[in-house]
Order: sequence, then structure tokens, then C-alpha cells
Amino acid sequence: MADLFTLFKQIAQDRAPAPAGPVEWIVAGLGNPGAKYENTRHNVGFLTLDRMAGKLGFRIDRLRFQSLTGEAMIEGRRVLFLKPATFMNLSGQAVVEAMNFYKVPVERVIVIHDDVSLAPGRLRIRQKGSDGGHNGLKNIIYLTGKNTFPRIKIGVGEKPHPDYDMADWVLGVPDAGDRKLIEQAIDKCGGIVPLLVAGRLDEAMNRYNGA
Repeated sequence: MADLFTLFKQIAQDRAPAPAGPVEWIVAGLGNPGAKYENTRHNVGFLTLDRMAGKLGFRIDRLRFQSLTGEAMIEGRRVLFLKPATFMNLSGQAVVEAMNFYKVPVERVIVIHDDVSLAPGRLRIRQKGSDGGHNGLKNIIYLTGKNTFPRIKIGVGEKPHPDYDMADWVLGVPDAGDRKLIEQAIDKCGGIVPLLVAGRLDEAMNRYNGA
């Protein structure tokens, strides 16, 4: 019994302290729910949030806002992490629901997503911009009416030839070489998000764009 108590105590100590204060930022990692999509190119947003949660000691397991959610303190600010369960094309529904509930402006919503125009593992941070053909971004822009939210783009590589079906490409699993590069980029997001939350966008762009 004593050993079990010690184990539970250690688990509690390993967990991050409960976030306090109002939610000031939302970090939305885009992807598709379900086991068959877990390691696909389109799910790098989900994978990034899972990696951050593991390192920061919190869980993304509460069902709210049509999403799995978790919270953590980042740079002294309470941040909501959001994995929409709406499927990619309707990501904006989840994001807008959370924004409205916490009255968070779109400029404080960080979106992490895959980008087929970037080589595997390349990063690009932008303060705003078009959807670039990404259906998740397209829905967020459509439902918020704005494109002024910061985003972290993680390169997954171009499809192998022009006739290759884009859906098949983004819903495919990268090979071992590409996956290693993508995972390295995912790890770097743990350094990018705190900079964005702290308002140091230019520093984040200078340090990580093209990395």
C-alpha cells in the first residue's frame, strides 16, 4: 500500500500545476480524429500538441468545444490547447466556439498545421495570411471572417507528382526519413509557442523560419 501511495504522489508531483486566471491564448493543432489518421501528414497539428503536453506535464483529454482540450500556463498566461474533433474541413467550428466562450480575439489564436509547400520538417511562422489551399485554415478564416491569426506551418513535403491525389498524399503516412524530419520540427514548436504567447513574434520568425 505504501508503495502505491508513493507512486500516486509522484504522479501528482509530475503533473503541472493547475492553470489560473482567464484563458488568454488558444493553441489549435489541426488534424483528423480517429486511429486511422494518427500518424498521417495532415495530423502534425495533433502530434505537436501531444508532444507539448507530454513535455509540459498536462493532458489534452477533456471534451469541450467539439474538441479534446487541455490547459497549461505558458509565459505566465493561461493557454487553452485545442484538438478539434470536427474533422479538418470544419476546424473553424471548434476554434470559434472556444474563442467565443473565452472572448479570445483571433489575433491570440495560434494555429499549428501541415504545409505541403514546405519540405519535410521545414518551419514557417506567419502573423497572418491566406489559407494557402489548406482546408482547415480556410474554414477558420471563413467562420472568423479574419486571417489575422498567427500560424506555425510544418512542412510535410510536396506530393510526388502532379497527378497524385492530394487527399491521398496528406492522409498518407510519411516514410521513416521524412517522419524523423517532421518530428524534429514538432519538437521545435515547444520553443516557438512560448515566444508567440509572450508577444515575441519577430524573434520566433527570425529564429525558426526555414529551420
